[in-house]
Amino acid sequence: MEKEYVDKYYMTDVDAFEDSIYCHHALMGDNHIEEHQHKKGQFLYTEGGVVFLKTSDKSYFLPARHYIWIPSGVKHSIHPSSSHVVMRNLYFPKYETDTDFFDKINIYPVNDLLIELIMFTNRWNGNIFPVEEPKYSIAKAFKLILPELSQSELPLALPYPQHEKLKNIVSFLEKNISENVGFKDLSQRFDISERTLARLFQKELNMSFIQYYTILRMLTALRLLLDEKISVNEVALRVGYSSLPTFSNTFNKVIGIRPSDYVKHQNTLL
Repeated sequence: MEKEYVDKYYMTDVDAFEDSIYCHHALMGDNHIEEHQHKKGQFLYTEGGVVFLKTSDKSYFLPARHYIWIPSGVKHSIHPSSSHVVMRNLYFPKYETDTDFFDKINIYPVNDLLIELIMFTNRWNGNIFPVEEPKYSIAKAFKLILPELSQSELPLALPYPQHEKLKNIVSFLEKNISENVGFKDLSQRFDISERTLARLFQKELNMSFIQYYTILRMLTALRLLLDEKISVNEVALRVGYSSLPTFSNTFNKVIGIRPSDYVKHQNTLL
């Protein structure tokens, strides 16, 4: 049984010792973690639901079988989608051998080897100091091997629009996710030309409408699969796909695994 999450633990323990590796495994319960930052880089893996991680400009969706790397100094808040979410955190100091992989925030799928390594860290909680060998070397190796095991980053994040009309458009898409909203219909509904709307998405969000809309639908599908435990077919309909094969293919292209396989493997560590 995981212990209840200790609110604001990161304010004190994580950065208390510059050279330590800090481990924290806990059940989130009904808590969320307010905006904060660490001097250490953070590896975050979750089980039992989706976690929303918010920075100043993006909202990241962290589902099961994926982890997020958060570089040192990045302000973020963490919001679990359910009280059953378990967070597994490892915080690492900077090393001279660090590559630019550790300078950017990204989400990556977790393969079987990394799953085994995460399971191994279950025995750790709190600070691990360099004098604690071989424990420290094992924990350090966990960080050093991440770039090798994380070749494919996933676009599981959506930027925040600043333009008022685009905010309304994005809100409409979220509220009507079960409809297959067409680009032309969207431009007519909000009285904006298709050309202007296309430029607005590209300028504000650095992606096309279809890219944004597809990611929004797939992230919603992830949440439904994890939190509501409904069938893949029902999820497809709930995010606007009348064709199950089309939904499955799109899900696989974005998430890297078919929805039916994702459901089978989501509770690997539970």
